[in-house]
Amino acid sequence: MAILKTTRNQNVWREDRPLLSFLIFAVQRLFNAIGLLLAVVVLNFLLIQMAPGSIVDTIAGEMGGISQELMDKIRADYGLDKPVHEQLWLYISNILHGNLGFSYFYDVPVIELIWEALPQTLLLVITSLSLALVIGTICGVIAARRPNGKFSYFITVLALVGFSAPVFWTGFMLLIVFASLIPIFPPAGIVLPGLQPGTLEYVLDILHHMVLPVVSLSLIYLAFYSRLARASMLDVLGSDYIRTARAKGLSNMVVTYKHALRNALIPIVTIAGLQFAQIFSGAVLVEAVFTWPGLGTVALESILRRDGPTILGVLLLSSVVVVVFNLLTDLTYSWLDPRIRVGAKS
Repeated sequence: MAILKTTRNQNVWREDRPLLSFLIFAVQRLFNAIGLLLAVVVLNFLLIQMAPGSIVDTIAGEMGGISQELMDKIRADYGLDKPVHEQLWLYISNILHGNLGFSYFYDVPVIELIWEALPQTLLLVITSLSLALVIGTICGVIAARRPNGKFSYFITVLALVGFSAPVFWTGFMLLIVFASLIPIFPPAGIVLPGLQPGTLEYVLDILHHMVLPVVSLSLIYLAFYSRLARASMLDVLGSDYIRTARAKGLSNMVVTYKHALRNALIPIVTIAGLQFAQIFSGAVLVEAVFTWPGLGTVALESILRRDGPTILGVLLLSSVVVVVFNLLTDLTYSWLDPRIRVGAKS
């Protein structure tokens, strides 16, 4: 009984001080996120250590074989002769100082390599997610107005196809059809060499190269948002206030797009924030298929060349994106609904 009373008093105290309660919740979630990132860093490092092969084997293979003395010297130069725990401690210490290491293959600092490739990946990810979100929502809203119509069935089939097809398979199919059989789009790259940056021709050529990668990456999410928008709109259209609006004589257009759509967008926008991290990871496969000069291409080349620091840098960035967006989602939920942070502490 005393425990129940104490818990009730704590909940009342938190409700009386919402800002302080939110700050405490945010600090706790921040420490949890930091702990999770640290665990991911350690796990990624150990997985790379356990993977067969190393940069020394790659160099030896490219040189057609080298002596054991030279292999030992290369290991010592790259610090690979030290015990694993010493390498791990040095790696974590470097991360805390903003140093992600030096790329064996590209021969540049990893942080510079990532910052150079990141804009291309963000361009692909943001364009794909925006396209899927807008077109998928529009299709879902139209389908919800006539749930038993032909267009609604078409959306259902589209969602089934989109969910069933992996992004890399879709990318290969698009390459075969629209870059080989009907060569109307370029099969690889981001822009033709020789074009002057900043010109209209340069921008149009980038857009031309973006078509196939963006379609490949956005198709599965377009199918998802169309189904989510359809289900959300059907749920809202069955609400009491919608029936009241129709009883007042308002037109279907006003009821659908002025009253229902605003509430139907809430779960769609929420899921979009969470899926940004997922589509960021999916872009790696699409970039590898279309040789898009982003983080995916960097990661693929690094894996083939056993470039451990670069692989770890790309994995770290992907992990940070996932953790940060989940943290922001948790904080947004707790700010909008205080019961979440009260329940998390009670």
